[in-house]
Amino acid sequence: MFIKLSIMANVLIGLLFNPFVATNYIHITKRFEIHGIDISHHQRYINWENVQEHSDFKISFCFLKATEGATFKDTKFPNYWDDCKDAGISRGAYHFFSISKSPYAQAQNFIGSVDLQKGDLAPVLDFESESQNLSTTEVRKRITTWLTIVEKHYGVKPIIYTNSHLFNKYIKGYFKNNTLWIADYNTSDINYAVSHPNLKFWQYTEKGKIDGISGSVDINAFLGEYQEFENLKIY
Repeated sequence: MFIKLSIMANVLIGLLFNPFVATNYIHITKRFEIHGIDISHHQRYINWENVQEHSDFKISFCFLKATEGATFKDTKFPNYWDDCKDAGISRGAYHFFSISKSPYAQAQNFIGSVDLQKGDLAPVLDFESESQNLSTTEVRKRITTWLTIVEKHYGVKPIIYTNSHLFNKYIKGYFKNNTLWIADYNTSDINYAVSHPNLKFWQYTEKGKIDGISGSVDINAFLGEYQEFENLKIY
């Protein structure tokens, strides 16, 4: 009996200090109406029909990795791109940015790989690593170059994806007209952790479980209203 009580006490303590475990993200899925995922070749086989019919909440959008650096192209992107649209899920493409590679070459890699069409979401710059050799000013210049080239090509301002730490170091106070997408798994309220008027996407877990996808997947909430989400699409 004492052992059982000890186990129960430990579980309760764990839930108390980890609200995400206690609610299984229910508080987030109930708070926001629009949710989506982001994927790459790491997800391997995807049953898009099951994703579209996910039981816990509706998958309204999916961002797919298209390119990385100056030359890498995600092998799954072409099929995922078509299948996502066929499943009736709003789709968007992202580029994994490499600070050490030419931003010009990286922009061309993305543009040459992604044909955005009417109804697709704005392109995304995925910025996840800081530099030990370049100044913050130089990093911002390289980011700006990629954003400028891609915006000119598609006629829409790209979304910037990053985490809370890199946001505070490189992004905060700059890129004021770009929509922000922040990854932060350690807060239950992203607007409290990162206060910014253009913050619209929150990646709140990298360990989500979605019907049709084996293994873990990133899950995101859109923080704005429906019309704001629609305004991020190409028309």
